[in-house]
This record gives sequence, structure tokens and C-alpha cells, in this order.
Amino acid sequence: MMRAALLALLALAAPGALAQAKPQAPTEEATIQRFRAHAKPRKVTPAAPLGAEERNTIRRFREAKPSVVFVSAIAPVQDMQTLDITKVPTARGTGFVWDEWGHVVTNHHIITVEEGGKRLGEVKEVEVTLSNGKAYKGRVIGTSFAYDIAVLQVFAPLEAMPPIPLGRSKTLQVGQTVLAIGNPFGLDHSLSCGVISAKNREIDTGYNTRILNALQTDAAVNPGNSGGPLLDSGGRLVGMNTAIIATKGEGSVGVGFAIPVDTLNDIVPQLIARAALQPPRMGFEALASAAAQQQFGITHGLLVIKVDPDSPAGRAGMRALELDDKGKIKQFGDILLGYQGRVIENEGQLMAMLEVEPPADEVIFDVQRGDQEIKLTLDLRKKDSPPAKKKAGPLPSI
Repeated sequence: MMRAALLALLALAAPGALAQAKPQAPTEEATIQRFRAHAKPRKVTPAAPLGAEERNTIRRFREAKPSVVFVSAIAPVQDMQTLDITKVPTARGTGFVWDEWGHVVTNHHIITVEEGGKRLGEVKEVEVTLSNGKAYKGRVIGTSFAYDIAVLQVFAPLEAMPPIPLGRSKTLQVGQTVLAIGNPFGLDHSLSCGVISAKNREIDTGYNTRILNALQTDAAVNPGNSGGPLLDSGGRLVGMNTAIIATKGEGSVGVGFAIPVDTLNDIVPQLIARAALQPPRMGFEALASAAAQQQFGITHGLLVIKVDPDSPAGRAGMRALELDDKGKIKQFGDILLGYQGRVIENEGQLMAMLEVEPPADEVIFDVQRGDQEIKLTLDLRKKDSPPAKKKAGPLPSI
């Protein structure tokens, strides 16, 4: 009896006893306030020494940075209400200092004005921002449609523009480390690293021509990187970043292309010396595609507006647009539809084809003359005297 009563009493007392033994859990607010008291800067873990590859990358970026510039193409824009003309940036990209005379190399498409997917022309003026943050005026002094190259003369102190060291692209090997410097999305002097993924690629220029022997790299290249330098691990220029493979809605997928430096070293001096690559002179001028469509409704081909009689075009009988004193059409000019069996889409495309494959003897144009389509053969073997130099105008002269 005594034992049973004692067990009953213990059973009755257990709930209260257990409740006293179990501590009450703190509230969330109490926990927060308690841990606030421990707020203080953390102790920094000592850094491990940088690896040789990291040290080299940092060094090469610092050495190359003063030679890499930010390029803004400037074009006049007219306000349709006030008719005031202001200069505004139309495109932005990267460039690099080529030599000690203030020449900067970039991509031609950066200084190209387009609207609705159609090429309207080129800007003549650019703004170039150096690595020190100072901006200077520049002018486009040389262009190549076929190779997507433009050369700028920058009016900045020459001592502030060190040329980038030059390398060779012919000797590059797949797997070799490369560094890309540029201004992706307007973020100045960004560095990305990768390797040469492939050589001897062909890439489109937008003028229905292809750049040969292009370098493929997996170094991150995005909009704004165009015209920037591709360097080897020694900090030497081995290419100019030019194009990417992009998917709709995703942008870059990590495949970039660069014009090889061996091509640059061949083309750039010619552009500095002569403003353009010099295909054989044919002796005609054509109206810019955008103007031809706006004024005459021509959507395909080039409208000939001037022919030099003492030239291959003149001797072949090419016809130019003729207007009377009141501006009315007396004779409609030939419309050049094709060149050497290929369709002519615009004047830039024709110039690009002439740069890539300069003809030696004769060329054949497919021509619309009135309601007929004919072929005109221009004999380029006879050397005629070039016309007197004149001020540059909006019309392409070939």
C-alpha cells in the first residue's frame, strides 16, 4: 500500500517537475538582440601568394590599359520640330593605339550609321576617351568594308597614347592563353581571359563578304568589346575582337572572333597612307542606297549618277542619271544589279567585294537599263588618268 501511494504521488508531481526542468526557448527577437552584441569587423584571413599566371595577367592588363581607348561615334541629328542640329553618340565600342602618331584602330561597324537595318553612311567625327578619363576629338581617316577595319586620327597628346606591342597571329596555337580588353556594355577597361579555341575561321562582315583566317576564342566578348585588342600571354596584340555568336534573347554564348593581327598589319598601314584600299578605278559614281530609295524608290542595286567618259565605265557605255535645268529627269541612269555574277545589295557590299578580290583585267556588271537587263563588260587593262581630286562628298566613287 505504501509503495503504491508513493508511486501515485510521484506520478502526480512529474508534470510540474518536468516543466521546471525544461528551459523556455528564447523568442526570435531575443535571439536577434542577443547576437547584435557580437557585431564587429571580422578578422581577415591572410592571402595566399598569387600564382605566376595570375601575376602575369595582372601585369599584362596594367601594361596594356593605357593603349586601350573608348570610342564614341558622333553624328549630327536634326530635331524635326526646331530643326536644330546637335551632335550625339550613335555607337560605342573599343579601340587601341596603333602607333606613336596618334592612330587608333577599331571596327568599321562602330563608325557606321544604320537605321532599320540599312546602312546610311559613316560618321566622320568620333570622341575617344583615354585610360586617364580624358576625352579627345578624333576623325575617321581610313576605312575598309571588307575587313571591318577603321583607322582614327586622335588629337590628343602623343605621350598619353602609347602604342600597343605587336605580336604574330600566324604562330598562335589552339589552347594558347589570350586576354581580351574592352568596354562591354559601356563598362570601361574590362578584362576577360580564355584560350584560342580555333584558327582560320571565316566570319561575315555584314557586307556579304567574309574575313578569312579569323581567330576563335572563348574569352568573354560582348557588345562594346568590338574593336578591342586580343593579347597573348606576353601582352602582345594578336587580334582585334570583332564578332560573337549570339542566340536570340541570350546574347553571347561564349564564342568570339577576332581579326588576326597579321591581317591588321597588312591593311592598317594602307588605310593610314591612302584612306582606303585601292581597287582599280572604274570611273563611275553611284547614289547612296538610302538616298536612291528615298528619291527614286530603288530598293535593289546602285543608281549610276556620274560616268567619266575617259574611264572603263565610260568606254563600256555605262549611262548616268541626267537632269535638266529644272531638276527633271532627262535620262535615267543605269542600275547596277550584279557584279561578277553576285547580287549587289548596296555600295558598301560592292566596295567590300572589290577590296577582297581586286580585279586585274575586266569585270562584268548586270545592269538594268529601262525595262531591259543587260551585261556591261568593263576593260580595266587600259590605264586612264585619274580625275582631279575634289572634296569628299556623300556619293561613293568607284
